[in-house]
Amino acid sequence: MTVLCMIGAFLLGSIPFGTIIAKTKGIDLRKTGSGNIGATNVLRSVGKWAAVFTLVGDMLKGVLAVVIARELSMGETAVGLIGICSILGHDFSVFSRFKGGKGVATSFGVLLVYSPAVGAATAAIWLIALAIWRYSSVSALIAFFFVPLNMYLFDYTERKLIYGIIIMLLIVIKHKDNIERLLKGTEASVRKK
Repeated sequence: MTVLCMIGAFLLGSIPFGTIIAKTKGIDLRKTGSGNIGATNVLRSVGKWAAVFTLVGDMLKGVLAVVIARELSMGETAVGLIGICSILGHDFSVFSRFKGGKGVATSFGVLLVYSPAVGAATAAIWLIALAIWRYSSVSALIAFFFVPLNMYLFDYTERKLIYGIIIMLLIVIKHKDNIERLLKGTEASVRKK
């Protein structure tokens, strides 16, 4: 059952909401802006409401994966693995030739259900960082850098701390290109079309 749910979570996470929403406007996200399928590129390439729907859809993938796992009375270990599988599905979507998004919104969704206090802290740090620096990538990197510490402070178990570290590392890995652009000074802010 755990393995089936992990596969299901991966497939759920693979649903490319950004790509689908952009296509309704005749836009191919892979050929527009940063080429990413997440809400930030949708905001720049399609518009505000399309970005909102993408953000909500991507978050729901993480939320639903964890909620379903809990409804099936799975243990903490299985629930965490299933949540991470939904993030991996978004990051390496089977519907986008394993080229997915950055995993930020889906990771938020997972954390908000799996560890609400840590999810809330992560969202707060993200918003503060975005208000200061105006870079979505910087905000995500800072917010998720603190996930392991917040997990230790607010919702500690050894297993949850490990999952917090895994989620943080996935965010860093998927933002490798953003980090390179930030170092070169070529990263686009959220205001840039």
